[in-house]
Amino acid sequence: MLISLLISFVGSVGVNNMLIIAAAKISERFNWPSLLYIFPYVLTPIFIVIFTLIFLFSTRKIVRDLITLEKGLQFISEGNLNYRVPVNRQDELGRVASNINHMTEQLKQQIAKERELEQSKMDMITGISHDLRTPLTSIIGYIELLKSESFQDKAEYDRFIQNTYNKATHLKKLLDDLFEYTRLNAVNTQLDLKKVDLCQLLDQLLFEFEPLAQENGVRIEKKLGEAPIMVSLDSDKIARAIDNLLMNALKYSFKPGTIHVRMNARHNHVTIEVENKGMPLTIEQKNRLFDRFYKVDYSRNSEGIQSGSGLGLSIARNIAELHQGTLTLEHTRNVFIFQLSLPSNIQ
Repeated sequence: MLISLLISFVGSVGVNNMLIIAAAKISERFNWPSLLYIFPYVLTPIFIVIFTLIFLFSTRKIVRDLITLEKGLQFISEGNLNYRVPVNRQDELGRVASNINHMTEQLKQQIAKERELEQSKMDMITGISHDLRTPLTSIIGYIELLKSESFQDKAEYDRFIQNTYNKATHLKKLLDDLFEYTRLNAVNTQLDLKKVDLCQLLDQLLFEFEPLAQENGVRIEKKLGEAPIMVSLDSDKIARAIDNLLMNALKYSFKPGTIHVRMNARHNHVTIEVENKGMPLTIEQKNRLFDRFYKVDYSRNSEGIQSGSGLGLSIARNIAELHQGTLTLEHTRNVFIFQLSLPSNIQ
């Protein structure tokens, strides 16, 4: 713009000088002295007209690009976030156009993220409602049967009581999972870190888990390496993560079947592997496996085991990440290997 102003000024001065010289020669040749007296009065308007014409000519591309920029901003302001302003220059206007495009892309991503978050909240509410409604409906049904004394004998009465208790326990488990997930996602979540023999902790968890596995026709094979393996961690949370992995393996294992549990320490990291065989997953199922409230529906593989909240693997991954570790899945055909990797010492 400054260059255009300078060119317009220099060009106008040059044209005016040529007109002054021409007027002087005409006055001298035709003996018109009055021309020299009149000419200064018209010189300024001529200078302004020439300056304006040169300036408009030299800035026509800038004006055209400014109009394009203005139209682009209008499109974007109307909600068309897919529109991009053409970048045809390398000067200040080109940088402005690039910044507008970058701003539009960032805005588009932010809106998409907010929509995804809103959809996630709606899915969460739907999942909570569905998961809590099912056992609660069963509890109300059994209580109504008991209240109206709609049982034939003491055995049926005891069965109603036991089913009511089981459903209430299941409801409590769902609420505990929801509370734990909410607590783990809080900004100020704190870990109670202590030096723990992870080998002993895992062995104890497997000892408590084995009777349930046997009831469902599943054997536990463990290979824990050399004890002790001292790790700085929150034992309650890690126990919760491992228990979730074991329950997931039990629920979706072929029955009869085997769950392999391995642990090894390498390069300041300890890895726990839980392996089982089950129905293969699709690519979409594998990608969504750690999503909250996502459940793979293989009902025939989980007979005798109440369905969970769909938060188990998500909780386990959050616990791993809180410990600066990872939880991943290796899935090949019908073999599933969950790997929980933890640093030996976390800050």
